[in-house]
Amino acid sequence: MRELLLGIDAGQTVTKALLFDATGHEVARGSATVPLSSPRPHWVERDMDEVWHAARLAIRDCLEAAGEEAGRAVAAVGLSGHGDGVYPVDGRLRPVRTAILALDTRAEPLLEDWRDTPLWERALYRSGQVPFAGSPAALLPWLVRHDPDAVRRSRWLLFCKDWLRLKLTGTPTTDPTDASASFTDVRTRAYSPELLELYGVSDLAGKLPPVLASDALAGTVTPEAAAATGLTAGTPVVTGAHDVDAASIGVGRLDPGELSLVAGTFSVNQVISDRVVLDPRWQVRGFVRPDQWMIMSTSPSSVANLEWFLRVMGVTTGAGERVHDVIAREVATHLGGPSEMVFHPFLYGSPHGRPTSGTFLGMRGWHTRGHVLRALLEGVVLNHRWHVDALCSTLPVTGPVRLTGGAARSEIWSQMFADALARPVEITDVAESAARGAALLAATAVGLLDGLDDPRARVAVSRRHEPDEGRVAVLEEAYQVYLGALEALGPTWSRLAAD
Repeated sequence: MRELLLGIDAGQTVTKALLFDATGHEVARGSATVPLSSPRPHWVERDMDEVWHAARLAIRDCLEAAGEEAGRAVAAVGLSGHGDGVYPVDGRLRPVRTAILALDTRAEPLLEDWRDTPLWERALYRSGQVPFAGSPAALLPWLVRHDPDAVRRSRWLLFCKDWLRLKLTGTPTTDPTDASASFTDVRTRAYSPELLELYGVSDLAGKLPPVLASDALAGTVTPEAAAATGLTAGTPVVTGAHDVDAASIGVGRLDPGELSLVAGTFSVNQVISDRVVLDPRWQVRGFVRPDQWMIMSTSPSSVANLEWFLRVMGVTTGAGERVHDVIAREVATHLGGPSEMVFHPFLYGSPHGRPTSGTFLGMRGWHTRGHVLRALLEGVVLNHRWHVDALCSTLPVTGPVRLTGGAARSEIWSQMFADALARPVEITDVAESAARGAALLAATAVGLLDGLDDPRARVAVSRRHEPDEGRVAVLEEAYQVYLGALEALGPTWSRLAAD
């Protein structure tokens, strides 16, 4: 009997495939890493064939971990993937060029030309957001100017998960959560000729993929994809969702006003809303339900900073020891007292409209790696705090925060979130929230669940972190120093910025 769901989550570095039962409990998993390429400063790309290769490896490993004949037990496949960027394919459904990721900042000069012009205000009103460098709104005009041949040869301009679904089914589509990244009207959710004209890409309207509901059946696994992955030909494949929305579903945040954070490559801070609330500090995008929106304040400024530190500096682990355990031990040794160092986690970008960069301040000769790691973890948390403060300044946010992503695996880091936000922080028993959310959309599509709020799919809270009064005061002081340094360093960052 087909009663398992396969959830695929394609991030900007790691692609994960997980099998779940109909209620969202994990059965097996597989993963594979996709290398990034930076052929020029500010460029962040990856080979689209390697993205598919990683996905099929992850799927095959997951099915093999589940046991013989697991592929035949899959009732449906759901997908989630990183948002924004661009994955262009030609009429034969082959890649036209390397994919450009949301971490890419080559289009920053365009943003500077647009900022403080009527385009900025019109984009916010019509699309629910202002463009950022890695959004299609900036990348497609950049490609039109600098790589017009790639644009000419493109038949479809896809998002990450849509590329994987295309490889699974042969059908080019997208869903409302990804489609709303740049070119849909925030109120009607339909592609907007006004927005396409605003960005000077009206000629590309026919290259935008058709939009299907996130829980719609978008196609079935082809014989070729079945041979590559171990899935069964004819298995239904659901449209899926942007990983931000899928993660919210995965941790049980489905109602307006509930706050959830994803501390991964991006700092994602999100609230579901039943109305459109515009502000340049956040993005209003379509949620998987037609009468709701996902309001998210984001920046490429979260756990990617720690990944950089580990890649450059390294951390030695003992037998059976996790990297997070080593970090926690070193940070805990230096956690007493005020913050002696401040870190701005802007190695890959920031939410501020200036050429910011990663910065340590207050470093002294007696500081150890533990001091540096404490500052790095706190800096990431304080950047999330900036986003959360923006959301809470206008939106009705209720209840505890649900945290997912890499930071949620660390108890000491999770506690920092509670202390910096002065709110309880909950960690659920869901290890891979976006993959689970994709699987739940698939379960809904094939009738294994009666909607996303089916009580059978509820999650359990495995840890709850209450704010510590003393640490709240310490991180409040650290936050004020963080903001003051952010303002003071503006001219210096501008002088350091590369052309």
